Amino acid sequence: MAEEKEKLRIDKYLWAIRLFKTRSQAGDACDKGKVKCKGINVKASRLVVVGDEYDVKNETRKWGVKVTGLLHKRVQYAEAINYYLDITPAEELDRIKFEAASFQTGKRMSKIGRPTKRERRDLGGYMDI
Repeated sequence: MAEEKEKLRIDKYLWAIRLFKTRSQAGDACDKGKVKCKGINVKASRLVVVGDEYDVKNETRKWGVKVTGLLHKRVQYAEAINYYLDITPAEELDRIKFEAASFQTGKRMSKIGRPTKRERRDLGGYMDI
């Protein structure tokens, strides 16, 4: 039974460390070629070994993950991060920071979308001419 606990599928591992919301999404990513080990596509049934490095692409970003421990159940994020090492390339992290800065500033992009109340008042003056 101890040997049985040491086997862990890649789709279950990616779900347990919270890279994917559901296990079926992790399996679909493997089937679509979005999970790679050393540049080779990985099937969902592949067994995870401590020390393996995987390149994973989900909806939001690309991950570089090095396995540091096997996690059989989905746990809190604070515990899950102890079972992998994030080896995402620096250029990908820079891209993510740039996107976050540009999209979540809380400010309206100038001259895009509906005018504000002040801009509408200013436009109203031109219509009266």
